[in-house]
Amino acid sequence: MSWSARMLAVADIFEVLTAGDRPYRQGRTLRQALETMKKLKERNHIDPDVYDMFLKAEIPQRYASRFMKSGQNDL
Repeated sequence: MSWSARMLAVADIFEVLTAGDRPYRQGRTLRQALETMKKLKERNHIDPDVYDMFLKAEIPQRYASRFMKSGQNDL
């Protein structure tokens, strides 16, 4: 996969896990989503370097403050 495709995969997985607008389930909390993604990283399902950069840049926290329901932001 290209670098951009790997970045998009991490972002897309995060959004799917936290989305609160799904009719079939509630969005996960920030902690739950990041724990799931950590497991995906450990199993090499997502690029570990991209995931680490995602965390280092504090993207989950910035996303949560803008787009997630307050009860989901548990960090």
